[in-house]
Amino acid sequence: MSSSSPRNSFRDTSPAGAPGRRRSRFTHRHLAQMASYNTTCPLRVVAHIDLDCFYAQAEMVRLGIPEDQPLAVQQWQGLIAVNYPARDFGIGRHCTVTEAKKLCPKLISQHVATWREGDVKWAYRPDAAANITTDKVSLDPYRLESRRILAVIRDHLPSHLQKVEKAGIDEVFVDLSAHVHAILLERFPELASPPPYDDPAEQLPMPPVSVLDWQADALVDLDEEHTEFDDPDWDDVAILIGSEIARSVRTAIRDKLRYTCAAGIAKNKMLSKLGSAHKKPNQQTVIRNRAIRHFLSGFKFTKIRNLGGKLGDEISQAFKTEQVGELAAVPVEQLKRKLGDDTGTWVYNTIRGIDLSEVNARTQLKSMLSAKSFRPDINSIDQATKWLRIFAADIFSRLVEEGVLENKRRPRAINLHHRQGGQTRSRQNAIPQGRQLDEETLFDLAKTLLNQISLDGHVWPCSNLSLSVGGFEEGITGNMGIGAFLIKGEEAQALKASSRASVAGDASDALHPAGKRRRIDDDGGGGGGGGGGIQRFFTRKQPSVGLGVDVRNNGGERLGNPPSLGTEMVSDGMMDSAHELSRGQSNRHRTPITDYMCRRCDASLDSSEAFQSHEDWHFAKDLQEEERVTPTFANLQSAAAASSGRTGLPKTGPAGTSAAGAASSSKRAGRPKKTERGQSKLNFG
Repeated sequence: MSSSSPRNSFRDTSPAGAPGRRRSRFTHRHLAQMASYNTTCPLRVVAHIDLDCFYAQAEMVRLGIPEDQPLAVQQWQGLIAVNYPARDFGIGRHCTVTEAKKLCPKLISQHVATWREGDVKWAYRPDAAANITTDKVSLDPYRLESRRILAVIRDHLPSHLQKVEKAGIDEVFVDLSAHVHAILLERFPELASPPPYDDPAEQLPMPPVSVLDWQADALVDLDEEHTEFDDPDWDDVAILIGSEIARSVRTAIRDKLRYTCAAGIAKNKMLSKLGSAHKKPNQQTVIRNRAIRHFLSGFKFTKIRNLGGKLGDEISQAFKTEQVGELAAVPVEQLKRKLGDDTGTWVYNTIRGIDLSEVNARTQLKSMLSAKSFRPDINSIDQATKWLRIFAADIFSRLVEEGVLENKRRPRAINLHHRQGGQTRSRQNAIPQGRQLDEETLFDLAKTLLNQISLDGHVWPCSNLSLSVGGFEEGITGNMGIGAFLIKGEEAQALKASSRASVAGDASDALHPAGKRRRIDDDGGGGGGGGGGIQRFFTRKQPSVGLGVDVRNNGGERLGNPPSLGTEMVSDGMMDSAHELSRGQSNRHRTPITDYMCRRCDASLDSSEAFQSHEDWHFAKDLQEEERVTPTFANLQSAAAASSGRTGLPKTGPAGTSAAGAASSSKRAGRPKKTERGQSKLNFG
C-alpha cells in the first residue's frame, strides 16, 4: 500500500522566507481542525475523482481497443456513452446508432451486456439490439470495474487517513484533510509545536516558501484582488499537497487498471465537483480559496448541483439572470424575501462557494434493483413471470458478490413494483432467514408478490416491472446478549437456543429487526431470583418498527422508474447504489438492553430525559475542549442546516419557506444535527 503522496521538499525547490506578511491568516486551531475533518475548517481539502466517459472506457479496456479509436456504448438503438475520439466527429448521446455511423464510419458500437431468460449470467450478444422485447440490460460489468477502481483508491491511501465516499458508479469524493495535515507536520516540523501561550487562537507563522510548484495542474486564475506574486498562505500549501495526493491516486488507477480520470481539488465537495468537470479528460483542476470567486463568476448557476430544475427556473425568473456573477450582486435579504429565509441563505452561500457537507465514507450497497420497461407493454401474468425469473437471476448474481453464500451480508426484504399507465402498485415481503438464500427462493417470493398484485384486478397491460431487495444485515450468528449471563436454568437455555435460531421466516416476524428479541421477564409464576436478568432493571418501550413502506406512500418515490447512474444516462436497467426501500430501513441493528444508548460513550440511559441530559453534557464538553470557529458568511445556522440534509438543499413548501427550518426551530439552538448511520448529508451526482 502506498503510504502517501510524493514527498518533495518545499525548501529544496522554493526560496525560503516569504517577504510579505509576517503572520498567517490561519490559526493553530484551524490546523488542528484538519485532523478531525471539520467541515468549517478553512484549511479543508476535498478531491473529486471522476472517470472519463466510464462506460466507454470499460469497454475499451475489456476489448483492448487503442485509446484513439472512436467507440460508443449502445443500448438498443441509442447511445449511452461516447468516448472522446468519437465526440470529435460530432457524435453525442442524442444520436442514434445509424446517425453516429454516418458521422464516423469507423465507429465501434458496442452493445451493453444483457440478460435473457434461462441465463445464469449476463452476456454480450451480437443480436442484443434486435431483441429489446426479450432481453434486459445488465450494467454489472461496469459495477465490477467500479469496485476494482474503488479498491485501488483505498489501497493507495493510508488506511488510517482516508475518508472516501462513492458518489456514483464512476465518481468518488475524498476528504484529504487529515492526510494533508499529517504531511504538513512532516514537511514543516515547526507546525507541530504547541501554540504560543497555549492559545489555539494564535496565528500560525507564514509558510517558509514564496513559490509553489503546481506541476501539470490546471490552476484556476486568481481574481483581481490577488496576484501570483502574493505570498502563498497555508491554505495554498494544503491545496497543493492535496493535488499531489490526487495526482498519485490517478496515476495508480492508470497504471493498474488502464483507466484515466479527471480530478478537482478544492475546499469542499461542491467546488471539487465543478473542478473535476472543468478540464476533461485526464486532467485535474485546482481551485485555491482566493480563486473561488473568479472561478464561479463564469458559471451559470443552473449548472451547480441543486440549482437546476424548478429552483433554478424560479431564481432565473425572479432575478432575470442565470449568471453566478450577476446573482452574487443580489443582497441576501432580497434573496430571502423572494425564496424564503432558508433557501435564500443557502443560495447566497452556494454561489459564493460555501458548502459544509461532509464526505461520507459509505461503500456498501443498501439495496439492489432489477427493472424493465416494456415496449410494447406486456399483457399477461405468464409474460411477467418470465421477467421475474430474469430479475431473480440478476439480483442473485450480485448477492453472490456481496457474500450471501458465505452468510456475510444478506437482504431481509423483497419488493415488487408494477406500473400500469400512471399507476404504480407495490407489494413487499420478508425474506426467510432460516435457510440459505438462493435464486429459486427469490423467484418464488417474487411470484407470490406478483400474484398479490394481480388480485387487485385491472393490472394489464403493464409498462414496467421492478424487483428489489434491501434491509441488508451482516450475517453474524450465535452471539448472546448480556442478559444470558445474568439468568439461570431453563431461561438461560432458552435464550441460548434463540440466539442460535434465525429470525422467523413468516412475513410479520421478519418485517421487524432481527435483534428485537422478546424480553425474558419473570411472569410472576415462580422462578428463581435470576428471572428477567438485567433487563428487568430498565423500563422499556417496545416500538413498532416496520421494515418496508409502500413507495407510493414514501415521498412518491417509485423504484420502477430509477434515475440515471453516475454521469451516464441509462434508460433501462439496474441502479448502482439503488433506491432505499424506505428511509432508514437498511441499517437496522440489534437493539441494546435499554432504549437509550449513547453512541459516543456506550452509556445506557433509562429515560428520554436522562438521554437528553447526557447528550447536553457531551455537547458542553465539546464546546469546552474545542472552541468552534465562526465562519465569515451570512447566517451560519441556516447554511449548516441547509447543508446537513441528504441533498444539501432545504425542502421548501409552496411559498418557498423551509419545512425543515420550521421543524428545526423548536430544537436547541446550536445543537449539531446528528446523522443516522448510513445516511448521507449530500449526494452530489
